[in-house]
Amino acid sequence: MLLGLIGAIFIGLSLGLMGSGGSILTVPVLVYLFGQDEKVAIAGSLAIVGTIALAGGLTYLKAKLIDWKTVFLFGIPGMVGTYLGAWIAAYIPGIVQLVLFSFVMIAAAIMMLRKQNLSNDSHERHLIKIVFDGLIVGVITGIVGVGGGFLIVPALVLLGGLNMRNAVATSLIIISLKSYSGFYKYLDVLNQQSLNLDWKVLGMVTGIGIIGTFVGNYLCNIIPQNKLKIYFAYFLMVMAAFILYKELPNALKLMTI
Repeated sequence: MLLGLIGAIFIGLSLGLMGSGGSILTVPVLVYLFGQDEKVAIAGSLAIVGTIALAGGLTYLKAKLIDWKTVFLFGIPGMVGTYLGAWIAAYIPGIVQLVLFSFVMIAAAIMMLRKQNLSNDSHERHLIKIVFDGLIVGVITGIVGVGGGFLIVPALVLLGGLNMRNAVATSLIIISLKSYSGFYKYLDVLNQQSLNLDWKVLGMVTGIGIIGTFVGNYLCNIIPQNKLKIYFAYFLMVMAAFILYKELPNALKLMTI
């Protein structure tokens, strides 16, 4: 339990420090530190991430940093994609979902290590690409239970023409909408497989995560972001390697049956 609480703190801290990354820690925390079934953990992750992102997004509301047009263009397709991904997940074994999740962690780490130029002086809005990206990121969210902030923020800057502050604020609302959409569908999935959520754990991790987010927001003004992202990226690679070591043999065995 103690390790689980520490994991919940790191979920919130990473979201507060970098605007993303917390959701990618939630599933491993629920599976390996709280001992939850893979599908229960993915469903719970969506509820936790959605609530933490909503709490973070509301802090930007007074500052009017949320671009509601982009929320609609990216968020609605994202909700559809997440619902679709959750429906697909009902036919994918939980172990296979964890393996897919580890590949998403590796992709996130690579994106963090790449030196991306997220400046956008033209402010040109690629509407079709925004909608398409929203749908694809939503499907990924529904299948493996990550909010996708590491994909959404660059898309909003490079395709949506938003500056970084607006992109981070807007992404939190989008993450919240997508996560709740997927969670709603996962309730059916869990019911079909006679699985139950541990609401006590969900409430505890969510509450600690929200507190961790506010602490992370404070620390982000002190800790250099570039170095932090590099360290976190390598940490994700180590976590992905651990998940593959634990789950890949069983997943391959399951797929050959």
